[in-house]
Amino acid sequence: MERTDIVEKLTEVLQMAMGDSIDVNSITEESNLVTDLGLNSVGILYVVIAIEEFFGIRFDDVTFGDFHTVKDVIDYIEKKVD
Repeated sequence: MERTDIVEKLTEVLQMAMGDSIDVNSITEESNLVTDLGLNSVGILYVVIAIEEFFGIRFDDVTFGDFHTVKDVIDYIEKKVD
């Protein structure tokens, strides 16, 4: 899976989790998950579940707290789907 495909799908997941509370066009790889995107613990849990379902991966060797930016999540997904 290409990085651009991952970014596109992850953006969809974030939009589903956050609804209209954020403009998806403002999301960049440098966006901080908590401070920039405003994800709380429930939002993060929803995003983790959605990522696992969308990409067919498991966050079994890390915790979502290990991720600070969208880029961190993309890099992890990229490693897991290869």
